[in-house]
Amino acid sequence: MSFNGIAGAVNEPGEIPWELVLLYFLVALAIAFLLGKRSGGLKAFNTLDLIYIGIGSAFAVAWEFYIAGFLDRFIPSNPFVSVGFWGRIIIVFIVAALVRKVGVGMLTLFIFDVLGDIFHYGFGGEPMYFIYETFTYGLFVDLMIAATGGRIFGLPNFAPSVTTKPPTQNIQKTTMQSAEKEEEDTPTRSTSITKSTFIVGAIEGAIIGILWAFPDPVFYDGFFRPFIEAKIVNWGYIYYHIYAYMPGDAIAGIIGAIIAIIVARAVGS
Repeated sequence: MSFNGIAGAVNEPGEIPWELVLLYFLVALAIAFLLGKRSGGLKAFNTLDLIYIGIGSAFAVAWEFYIAGFLDRFIPSNPFVSVGFWGRIIIVFIVAALVRKVGVGMLTLFIFDVLGDIFHYGFGGEPMYFIYETFTYGLFVDLMIAATGGRIFGLPNFAPSVTTKPPTQNIQKTTMQSAEKEEEDTPTRSTSITKSTFIVGAIEGAIIGILWAFPDPVFYDGFFRPFIEAKIVNWGYIYYHIYAYMPGDAIAGIIGAIIAIIVARAVGS
């Protein structure tokens, strides 16, 4: 008995207990939203945010399934090089740097999965793949946004900010005071990017990149694949792929963070 191609197997040899997977999702989500609310990273999306997320998700699908699919023809198949996946890391990092609100990672990966199902995979096995993509890859990005208070990759605020001087009573208005007030009311932009910004960005990018090396072997091969397809889990295979994925994903994370910083500065986000 299955639903939409999901066997619902929870007792396959080597499979991670479903209770642990559920506990991870609940705890990680709670940390992301509570920390985001506390640090200021939890804010409502505006129209521009949704445009960035939609374009980024669509481009990630085009890159991973079409552009990288073509490039992979020239690269010998191996677990150490994944042009499609590395491109997705970079694209998602750019979107995260432009939006910088808790939930951007999860929403971007959710839309990515929807578009991937429409144009490539089909909807068999859903909603399990929605859960997998959203609450692993996407949630890791949101946890970093929450931990940094919305300043992922050490980015300053490039958006215009208006400061107004509180009204004062019984003070004679002079020409000089009026000029000062006009200066204070003029929108200012914090556009400084220092060497430390790139260093912090590279460190955070590497951390997220390393975290992105875990979902496919651990969450998918260790739980979702046996849950959906009733497959036996091979932990030797899982450990090998964790070690194989980590170096490349960390480097892609560093590159993605640096590119994201440059794009965010250029866009003025």
